[in-house]
Amino acid sequence: MDRSNALALAARTEHITPFYVMELMKHAHALELQGRSIIHMSVGEPDFTAPPRVIQALADAMQRGDTHYTAAVGIRPLRMAIADFLKARHGVDIDCDRIIVTAGASGALLLTMAAIVDPGHEILMPDPCYPCNRHFVAAFDGVAKLIPAGPEDRFQLSAAMVEAHWTPKTRGVLIASPSNPTGTSIAPDELRRIIETVAARKGLSIVDEIYLELTYQGPGEVRHRSALEISDDVIVINSFSKYFHMTGWRLGWAVVPTALIPTFEKLAQNLFICASTPSQYAALACFEPENIAIYESRKEEFRRRRDYIVPALRELGFGIPVMPDGAFYIYADCSRFLSPGLPDSNALALHILDEAGVALVPGKDFGHHDPERWLRLSYATSMENLREAVARIGKLLKR
Repeated sequence: MDRSNALALAARTEHITPFYVMELMKHAHALELQGRSIIHMSVGEPDFTAPPRVIQALADAMQRGDTHYTAAVGIRPLRMAIADFLKARHGVDIDCDRIIVTAGASGALLLTMAAIVDPGHEILMPDPCYPCNRHFVAAFDGVAKLIPAGPEDRFQLSAAMVEAHWTPKTRGVLIASPSNPTGTSIAPDELRRIIETVAARKGLSIVDEIYLELTYQGPGEVRHRSALEISDDVIVINSFSKYFHMTGWRLGWAVVPTALIPTFEKLAQNLFICASTPSQYAALACFEPENIAIYESRKEEFRRRRDYIVPALRELGFGIPVMPDGAFYIYADCSRFLSPGLPDSNALALHILDEAGVALVPGKDFGHHDPERWLRLSYATSMENLREAVARIGKLLKR
């Protein structure tokens, strides 16, 4: 930016890059306006919506006039319902006072970084990772220290990596299990070692569990664990967006250590007052048994899609070195298809979008470790769309 003739902006804005998937989506929508058929395998959003009973609960809340401010930490019935859900799913007894209801998981991460990051503090995270995570750190003048994590690491941090990259400036780690963009999780024993390694250095483990309920435990696979089963001295981030299919409702939560409750409450009061009131009352219906049954059946549909799309992409020639075991993403190695005319995954993604009408995400959104090799594909779309996408891409690649 030419600052000589422009408004002087905060220096931190220079460290926050555009969210490239949104730029690609603008291009995809422009093609649709021209009459093109576009299959969207880019944005990480379930194609399912909230069940009818949850939608009715929203209408009921509006009709009752439950639209005023709530406590900054959320309505107590919802915090209690989340605690009961965690007990039923993961066997953990969490005092509902430790649960802070937020404006999406983004709100929870905003509060977390506001609470623990001072200028120059480092937060360790894997490369690749969800791009907004590093920007939450940058927003408070901290440093997101990206640690290269390849297929041999399941694209995840290990305790050894944390130990090797820890410095006096390091404040903690931010990990996601399962992960966006890779759909891979951290093995339970390794998760314990990471948390213990961080605690031994007086740091804080922040664990993104947004996709934890969308994990696919097959025969012989280890049960996925919540970090809350390991320690009370962690911050766990979660959301109603993915498993509960409520992306636009902007509702999430954080589970924080007891000592941090007053700080998080104070920050929430000032940064966003409270999460959406109607969304909070509607979310109570999410935990009704009949709705949990709907979510579980939809999770099985995601698994069915994964079990189709992974071998189909491998047959086309994409490298998928790690089978995703959660979320609805595939991190695919596209290096076989690169050439002087298509030198990286960004060029290839645009080529596939323009010529085949399939929207994918290039690796440059997710870090700096070989991003030109990787594409992220979301299978949060119908089986019909997935089959059509494979056919279109296959036809293009054969030309």
